[in-house]
Amino acid sequence: MADEKKGKLSKKAIRRAYWQWMFYNLSVQNFERMQGPGIIKMLASVKDDLYPSDPENQKELLARHTVFFNTEPYLGCIVPGIILGMEAQKAAGGDIADEFINSISTALMGPFAGIGDSLLPGTLIPILLSIAIGLSNNGSMIGPIFYIVVFLGIMLPLTWFLFSTGTRMGADAAELVLSGGIKNKVTKAAETIGLIVVGAITASYVNIKTGIVFTSGEMVINLNDKLESVFPKLLVLLFAFLSFYLMKKKKWSVNKLMLLFLIIAIVGYFTHILAL
Repeated sequence: MADEKKGKLSKKAIRRAYWQWMFYNLSVQNFERMQGPGIIKMLASVKDDLYPSDPENQKELLARHTVFFNTEPYLGCIVPGIILGMEAQKAAGGDIADEFINSISTALMGPFAGIGDSLLPGTLIPILLSIAIGLSNNGSMIGPIFYIVVFLGIMLPLTWFLFSTGTRMGADAAELVLSGGIKNKVTKAAETIGLIVVGAITASYVNIKTGIVFTSGEMVINLNDKLESVFPKLLVLLFAFLSFYLMKKKKWSVNKLMLLFLIIAIVGYFTHILAL
């Protein structure tokens, strides 16, 4: 009977997971896992529903998500919903590999982060705040009350709809992929999309310059300018490959890697090998 109950998620359990995500998605946030602890907190609230009286599978469920995860927490809450749906499918006996779930979450978190950041912090919140400021003349409390009521009035129904729909989509999507026999292709495609998203973020936000300059009489050659003209962001790419090598092959932790880059930055600055 216990096996028959595995993976069964009532609407109450889904709502409990939803509130856990909404309250704790930014808790214990760190550079290594970002919102990963929020995913674990969400799944911990329904582990007994997914795997009743099965502590070993409950541990594996939570350990599976001790990885990097980061998205916009409101519109992006559809992704945790999809994760929950796929975990429910797996708990019910579906042939879903751990890598498949992680690949899907990696592939989806970036696009939904971009959409959410554009529509909420970039559009809706500034509009609501501008209205609230206009209503706050002479210290009036109408402005703050307006912002709180309207923001929650929009976000609570919207996020619940996205999260609950994501839970159903996760299970349906997993069943569709598995029944079609294309799990490996989808996993590979999801991994590729995830790597493209991470690579694009790295190229957009990371900037490394060298301060090496060669002079001969009146001729001055700036090595950084030459590199950028031939291969823009070449140094960023080389450091990305170095990071991959140290983490994948040498099993370095993120903290150890950050310490190495800090030392490189300090030495590079004082020796003028690196430049601001």
